[in-house]
Amino acid sequence: MDMQNRVGSKPGSGGVAGGSESNVARRERLRQLALETIDLAKDPYFMRNHLGSYECKLCLTLHTNEGSYLAHTQGKKHQTNLARRAAREAKDSATTGPDGKPRRSVIKVGRPGYEVTQIYDPVTRQRGILFHILYPEIGLDVVPRHRFMSAFEQHVEEPNKDYQYVVFAAEPYYTIAFKVPSREVDKQGDRFFTYWDPDLKKFTLQFQFKNERTLPSGRPGHFRQHDKQGSGAVNPLNPYQAPSIQPTYINK
Repeated sequence: MDMQNRVGSKPGSGGVAGGSESNVARRERLRQLALETIDLAKDPYFMRNHLGSYECKLCLTLHTNEGSYLAHTQGKKHQTNLARRAAREAKDSATTGPDGKPRRSVIKVGRPGYEVTQIYDPVTRQRGILFHILYPEIGLDVVPRHRFMSAFEQHVEEPNKDYQYVVFAAEPYYTIAFKVPSREVDKQGDRFFTYWDPDLKKFTLQFQFKNERTLPSGRPGHFRQHDKQGSGAVNPLNPYQAPSIQPTYINK
């Protein structure tokens, strides 16, 4: 028998490690490897109690050390509870808004009526559009809203940089939008105004476009020469030449 090279042959050396010592060393090695990849400080369910032991707030389990908790997080019970928590949060987020308030379930009654008139100011030589949107069955204490939307914000039609949309919305009606030229709107004075008539249930919006150039005298000028009648070109804002403006329905 080789008495020189066997385990424990040197004076002061320990004996052969048993099964329990090997298991302890293996668990400690796995714990160190897990701590290198998992940050327990960012685990919302990891908690150390006043007794010095560790708890899982999700599963309500008690652990003597960090390695025991890490082994628990990879187990079936913890993974099942995580899946249940994620499903419950997804269900709650579907019924609540971004601010945490419950979303209202509104049954749509259809699309509102509308009247569109193309206007022209002979003094400033500005062209514009007048909208009358009818909401006969509008909700109680609901005021219609509107906004100008770029053609690249909508996904109903192909985007066209030459046009923009005027969007009208009021519950319980579907949201509608009208395609208008993509020109700057003049919001000075009475050239731009809105009005909601609660008795007639009618929302009014009127605006005028800014002219593209001014006359030498300083007064706003009219459109380019080819916009005049008889030139062969169609002016989309000329009520005698342009086709009627039809709405684009945002809600299909």
